[in-house]
Amino acid sequence: MAYDRYSAICNPLVYVMVMSKQFCIFLTCGSCLLGIINSLLNTLPLLRLHFCGPYLIYHYSCEIPELLPLSCTDIFPNKMIFFITLVIYGIGCFFPIMFSYTRIISAILQISSASGRSKAFSTCSSHVIVVTLFFLTGVDRYLSPATGSILEQVISMQYSIVTPLLNPIIYSLKNVEVKVAIKKVWENKRILSGTY
Repeated sequence: MAYDRYSAICNPLVYVMVMSKQFCIFLTCGSCLLGIINSLLNTLPLLRLHFCGPYLIYHYSCEIPELLPLSCTDIFPNKMIFFITLVIYGIGCFFPIMFSYTRIISAILQISSASGRSKAFSTCSSHVIVVTLFFLTGVDRYLSPATGSILEQVISMQYSIVTPLLNPIIYSLKNVEVKVAIKKVWENKRILSGTY
């Protein structure tokens, strides 16, 4: 998404050539492949652990930070793999995204018309906010020790539920056709209920 915005704003004349169907498929498949590799790197070492109990996780999902303290075997190798993959994937994703957005912001600031700047900022600002919330809460959750507190659960809900829900809503509400359809549904609802 960040590269798409970067191409659209910083290189608009070659956008169609750069963001071709093949390149989009490559980006999508690359993201899926990296996600699978990350999952395997962190899940397969869990198979060597033994769990003696208690078998209670004070969380709504079974994530690695909550699972590791329940093991009665040495978890240091798991923690190291977990930390290394977190750093590699976190830095490998966050900094290129932020680099592209700093380039986008510098390109936006060079736009002479105020309406053009406003439109470009509104397109990118929501994505920057969602990405920043996702990374900050995710890194905070995975680097802090598991205590089973309510705050941990709220933070986990932020990056696992709220962020994925916000993205389609934010981007669809920027679409004119979606706005018109929502307005029609709202007006039809008001007419059917008898309130004007």
